[in-house]
Parts: sequence; C-alpha cells; structure tokens
Amino acid sequence: MPSYPVSDHCDGERFFNPHAISGRSLAEVWRWMRTRERTAWPASAALQSQTPPPARVEPGQVAVTFIGHSTFLIRTASTVMITDPVFTACAGPFGLLGPRRVRPPAIPLRDLPRVDTVLLSHNHYDHLQPSSLSAIGAPVVTALGVAKHVPSTAVTELDWWQDVRVGAATVTAVPAQHFSARTPWDRNRTLWCGFVAEVDGVTIYVAGDSGYSPQFAEIGDRFGAIDVALMPIGAYEPRWFMQPMHMNPDEAVRAHLDTGARVSVGMHFGTFQLTDEGIDDPLRALEAARLRHDVAPDAFRVLEFGQTEIFSASVNGKS
Repeated sequence: MPSYPVSDHCDGERFFNPHAISGRSLAEVWRWMRTRERTAWPASAALQSQTPPPARVEPGQVAVTFIGHSTFLIRTASTVMITDPVFTACAGPFGLLGPRRVRPPAIPLRDLPRVDTVLLSHNHYDHLQPSSLSAIGAPVVTALGVAKHVPSTAVTELDWWQDVRVGAATVTAVPAQHFSARTPWDRNRTLWCGFVAEVDGVTIYVAGDSGYSPQFAEIGDRFGAIDVALMPIGAYEPRWFMQPMHMNPDEAVRAHLDTGARVSVGMHFGTFQLTDEGIDDPLRALEAARLRHDVAPDAFRVLEFGQTEIFSASVNGKS
C-alpha cells in the first residue's frame, strides 16, 4: 500500500478534504439512485462550426479552446497544454461504459496540435481515460497516486502547493474539494487537485472538480494575478448529495470572485449527463448568478464547443 506525507489532507494512506466530507457513503448513493428526478437530456447535440485555434499567439497572450466537458486546449507563446483529455464515447471504464457523450469532442484527436503537457486533475473516468492519454502521448502532470492509471512513464505527481517546471511553464498543483475513485475499493487512495500554470507572462488557473470552499480565496491570495480561470459549473444536482463535491453556478461565480481571476470560463457541462440538472440548466443558472453578484458577462463567460478565445495578461495584476 503506498504511503504519502501526513498533512491537513492526508492520513498517510487516504486523502480527505480539510473543509468538507470526501465523497458519499454507499447508503447515500443508494438514496440518490432511489429518489433522483433526472431531467431528460437529448440523445445528441450538434456542434456549430468554429474557427480553428491559432497556430501561435504572442507572449502575454493565451488561446483557450473548449473541446468539451473539462477538456481545454491552452496555447501560449511557447507551450501547448491540454486539460483532463477525454475523447471517448463514454465517461466510464474503457471509455465504453457509463454516461454517453451527447456532444462529440469539438476537436478530434487527429486534429490536435503537438501537446507539450497534460494537466490531469484526478482519476475519475470523466477526466482520465488511458486511451486518450496514449493518443496524445505528452508528459503528464497530476496529483499524488494518479500515475498508476496513466499509460506513460513521463508522469510527475504533485501534492497541493508543490510545483514543477515543464518547459517554459511553472505548474503548481493547488487544492480542490472533491474525492477520488475508479472502483468501489480504492476510494480516496489518490489525490485530486487544480492547477495554476505560469508561462509566457500569463497565469492560468484550472480548478478541476471542486465544491465551494475557502481554498479558492487562498489560491487567489497566493498567486495574486490570475488572468484566466477555468471553473466547473455543471454536475451539481441534487444539492443535498453533490454540494460538497461540485459547485453550482452561483458558487462558481463566488469562487471566481474569491480567486480574483480577471476572467473565468465555465467548464464541466453539456457533454455527459452525470447528475440530475438539464443540459442547459448550468447556462441559465450562470446568467442569474452573474446578475446576483454583479459580475459582467465578459468576466465569467462560457465558450461554445470548439470556440477559441484569446486572452491577454493583466498589466497591473489583479483586477
């Protein structure tokens, strides 16, 4: 059995959340299965044609392309990164079982540019598919214990607040409030995290999966000037079950404000039906949350599937 440093989120063998429970019991899962009121999703949703991502950007810029769910292509002047790459038809074992994709990946694997680094937040099937990682073939940065699921020898595991230099980028693993499991027998044996990548004059925060917690303010305090944050806005109903592990859009807007990110982009929606809300509910709820918290639409936006947006670094730090 692997052993890990004892900390505020690890007892040496299993990981846990400092501010909330770390997953749900089988009894609670059974209660959800018996009582859930799932909003129907369409069997498929068409993609709109989008301009391909740029082949280059200038220093101080970052091109962010939404491929689907939590998969983004991120290009800076010197580096191409991809987050939680899942290109399979299903978000389950072997990519053949579990929830089916409603939308195909907005960029097929064959059309990806050469990727320098994969940022892999945790081991859940909707974030980690070995076949997708093999097809990309790039070095992986991930959380403690996750390397055993990755079909590559070029894997760097990080604890929260540890960092690694990958090419021109400094990548720091940062806290998230979630849990891990790929089977009923390995719950919380591996860590979960978000990432902050500092490269070419731009600071990018990838939240991974997370419930709302004081950790967002801590991340904002430590890094000071986050230019772009990728924030989850889906997989949140019912709240009695999902609240510790997945933010709803209102909480995501609060996390955006806590981090001080100049711009946030929504993710983790509209691809796999993992929970009970409707396919477009996160978008409607995000619009209401922006109004409630007086956040401009451009400050917390959602990209179309396949859409690329180019963001520039803040000159004066946090704004």
